[in-house]
Amino acid sequence: MSPGPSDVQDSRDIRVLVVEDDPVAADAHALYVGRVPGFTVSGTARSMAAARRHLDQHPVDLLLLDLYLPDGHGLQLVRTLRAAGHTADIVAVTSARDLTMVREGVSLGVVQYVLKPFTFATLRDRLTRYAAFRAATGEADGQDEVDRTIAALRAPRPAALPKGLTAATLRAVTDVLRAAEDGLTATEAAAGVGISRITARRYLEHLVEGGRAARAPQYGQVGRPELRYRWSGPGH
Repeated sequence: MSPGPSDVQDSRDIRVLVVEDDPVAADAHALYVGRVPGFTVSGTARSMAAARRHLDQHPVDLLLLDLYLPDGHGLQLVRTLRAAGHTADIVAVTSARDLTMVREGVSLGVVQYVLKPFTFATLRDRLTRYAAFRAATGEADGQDEVDRTIAALRAPRPAALPKGLTAATLRAVTDVLRAAEDGLTATEAAAGVGISRITARRYLEHLVEGGRAARAPQYGQVGRPELRYRWSGPGH
């Protein structure tokens, strides 16, 4: 466990404890938190036990919590903290995609889920939304204000896909592209997903336009060079 510089930060800042067993990830997450205005890192903890010790000694408003820790599951830590009277909010940072676990986390007070790997922009958006939710005080004028306060925690809806593209096929193309260490062509993507080469190329170009893939001509064959695509999005 390492303490943070909370004593020299603005007392109005939201104090965050990063709970992550991977030292590289812990340092990266702490760096991200420190770059968001209005937030300060109270410390980092690499286990449930270290997190409990820190919380017993330092005031913390928010936990950035990995769910897979060496001495137990992150949601068990949340249960223990609630039983002990700790009221810090929780942002779960995890690679787990089990929706049953998501529902259980929400019931325990997890206010946000951030799936690994993620970019600074993603975490900044979630923290900014949390800050807006936390800043709401006083008595609501009516249902609309209550709805707006709750909505502050929600991520924006993803942009609509271009006509003719579906989310399921985009996920399939994304998966085969990410798995290809040396990249792949539209023909190879089509074979991997089970769609036509032209359709595969449309999805690959959509990923390029969104900054999640890069393309370059593949030379060395007779005739026009074929484009080769490589994943360049989060987790690259």
